Amino acid sequence: MNINPPSAAWQERRQQQFKTRSGDPRGAYERDRARVIHSAAFRRLQSKTQILGVLEGDFHRTRLTHSMEVAQIGRGLVLQLGKRFPDHQPLLPSLETIETLGLAHDLGHPPFGHGGEAALNCMMHLHGGFESNAQSLRLLGRLESHTPGFGLNLSRRAMLGVLKYPAPYSRLNRITSQQRLDLPEKSSLKRKDWVPPKCYMDGEQDILDWLLEPLTQNDLQRFGRHTDPSVDRHGKTLHQSLDTSILDLADDIAYGVHDLEDAVALKLYTREQWQEIHQSLDPNWVSRMELTNLEDDLFEKNPSSGHSRKQAVGAMVHALIQSAEIQENPEFEEPLLHWKVSLPEVPRMFLESLKDSVSRHVIQRNTVQSATFRGHRMLVEIFQVLLEEADRLLPERFGSQWKNAEDESQGNRVICDYMAGMTDQYANRIYSRFFLPNEGSVFDRI
Repeated sequence: MNINPPSAAWQERRQQQFKTRSGDPRGAYERDRARVIHSAAFRRLQSKTQILGVLEGDFHRTRLTHSMEVAQIGRGLVLQLGKRFPDHQPLLPSLETIETLGLAHDLGHPPFGHGGEAALNCMMHLHGGFESNAQSLRLLGRLESHTPGFGLNLSRRAMLGVLKYPAPYSRLNRITSQQRLDLPEKSSLKRKDWVPPKCYMDGEQDILDWLLEPLTQNDLQRFGRHTDPSVDRHGKTLHQSLDTSILDLADDIAYGVHDLEDAVALKLYTREQWQEIHQSLDPNWVSRMELTNLEDDLFEKNPSSGHSRKQAVGAMVHALIQSAEIQENPEFEEPLLHWKVSLPEVPRMFLESLKDSVSRHVIQRNTVQSATFRGHRMLVEIFQVLLEEADRLLPERFGSQWKNAEDESQGNRVICDYMAGMTDQYANRIYSRFFLPNEGSVFDRI
């Protein structure tokens, strides 16, 4: 099979006139990775919630450590796929590219996890909404301060990889949310009512136009296909690029396996609960992948050492990486859309059971949900205050942008960008300063 590499157009940047330093031996994709690592948004991930709040302890994973693990698993997938499918090697992303995607994919997540995301979407529902993956694209392509107005100015291929959902908010948002005309009262602040569609935001259409320029008209139309929204549910996109499919699988593995590890180590997940997952394991696949001692290793009798649990976690990650395969999507001409990576049914069912079990027994715990609720409500109340007093309360840089906004929607988007960039600790400090007596000093820097 003759697989051609992607065209040179995927190495181009939106701002072509960018500064190069003489003697720099790095290629385009190595520079992409460096720009993400050195960005302010990446540093802030160290203080943003993954599942358990960053203020709950210093053992479990944050958005930063999760992103680093996604990057590492992505590397493993690319290496394994190159070995198993050598004909596709010219098409696979470089190790630098897949690392860039892993490190960058969660940059847009606000404080307090999905509770924070629902809060910002609630407050922005009349002004284009908010969604974390869409905010990542906005940061990379517009907000980060590497180039004025072009964000980190990454290569087109890196931006395509970060584009998980190639349809805009307005086409996917469920109809009931679109029909609400006022800022919500407390009675309509339920988090489940404000979970956003998986999308990019309409205001980034110029970035998308540039990003998808190399596609034929037929590919462009197919790539943006989605299910239609209804009164009860959002629409969903149907396609993603090859690199995004690798990133998504790495993200799922990190979420399913590593968050399970945190839960077991913190005694939030029991051997009895593991039986649900054990029942989903196919004995033949377990034997072939040498996973026969998973339960005993995960719930070892001497948990103080932790080495058996680490071996079990490594074995699960290895088994899922080894099971990945490349599939063809013949309706696309562009090679980066014509192929995608997925898991066969047996390992896919195992991974889905891992994610589902972690969700039900850890994420849905009332203690975890109460922390998520608290973060959601805090961000709503901070946003409401900033709407009233933006000219006095926003930091200088955002205050200047707000004053120069051309309309209400643009001004609200400035507030949203400011709040999406907050860490959990920063949001707590702002809330305390606004609402708690005797908290905050005029000499504090925020």
